[in-house]
Amino acid sequence: MKIALVHDQLAEFGGAERVLLAMSEIWPDAPIYTAFYNPGSPAWERFKDKDVRVSWAHHIPGFSTKLHSPLRFLASAIWNSFDFSGYDVIIGSSSWYITKGFAKKGKAIEICYCHTPPRWLYGYTTSKQSILAKIYGIIVGFFMRHYDYDAAQRVDYFIANSKETASRIKKFYRRDSKVIYPPIENQMQLQGVSLKGYLKGYYLVVSRLAQPKNVEIAIRMANKEKLPLKIVGTGPDQERLKAIAGKTVEFLGHVGDEELHRLYAGAKAFLALSMDEDFGMTPVEAMAMGTPVIAYAGGGYTESVIEGKTGIFFKQNFTSAVRKFEKMKFRTEDCINQAKKFSKERFKKELTRFVSSKQPG
Repeated sequence: MKIALVHDQLAEFGGAERVLLAMSEIWPDAPIYTAFYNPGSPAWERFKDKDVRVSWAHHIPGFSTKLHSPLRFLASAIWNSFDFSGYDVIIGSSSWYITKGFAKKGKAIEICYCHTPPRWLYGYTTSKQSILAKIYGIIVGFFMRHYDYDAAQRVDYFIANSKETASRIKKFYRRDSKVIYPPIENQMQLQGVSLKGYLKGYYLVVSRLAQPKNVEIAIRMANKEKLPLKIVGTGPDQERLKAIAGKTVEFLGHVGDEELHRLYAGAKAFLALSMDEDFGMTPVEAMAMGTPVIAYAGGGYTESVIEGKTGIFFKQNFTSAVRKFEKMKFRTEDCINQAKKFSKERFKKELTRFVSSKQPG
């Protein structure tokens, strides 16, 4: 069975890229097709030894750094330029770049692992934009929504990364989907690694620093309550966030996996703040290290965090939720056991079983 993997882009290394990495472990000989990659980026460092095949757009100067967003209307031309007719199965890892509905696939079966329908097309909060950018997005979005819907109808089978995403697939595409939760590294429990300096004394955010992630409310809480807060991640909103941060807030930027695991293990609580998260792998990663979560009561967070057992939810007053959390106790074992339900081994078994049941013949 010849399999091709297709992914939006290789730039940041986030949850979608962790899913792609697990897929490439299942099918190590499968080439990875992508619109473009950024040399030296965290994602490229993880996949540079793989058989990565880029589109013609990758070779346009500046496309991978600045032009891919304003030129997003080229998505159909990018994906339709690849010839997938020599494969039995095409597995797309799809979110914002409409990575699905491939035209040149012959008799190949197309399976779309959907992280979410493109947020920018369906009214979900994205990064802050200028007035001109918003107007441009409205005009382009009108035509791209039609293309996105048509592309979704050409997919043979959908897999959703959460029940939240499955409901969006049903709403926007009128398609059913199978929920297979993304893979979490449950073997992250470190053995023989010193946690000196990470003794449950701080709150932790691991996130892209962009407006939809709501990191600002964590900073304002830390400023008001004089609580230590560590923030891992970079993004377009980082300079503004640093400007409003008080003395108890520490920005760590990008960190390696081992350091990230230490940070998870040493946190008093992990803060999950997005209001419409598709699934949210970072809260589960925190629970895998025995750390409870304070999460917004919505989106995919409600599928992983157990109220009162592995964390608490908030709806409006985040500071009140933190004060409530300070008076509660959580068992490390409960958090770890909950995270095991989302293990990489489980993901591989479920995805392999699903693909095998759909293969030609």
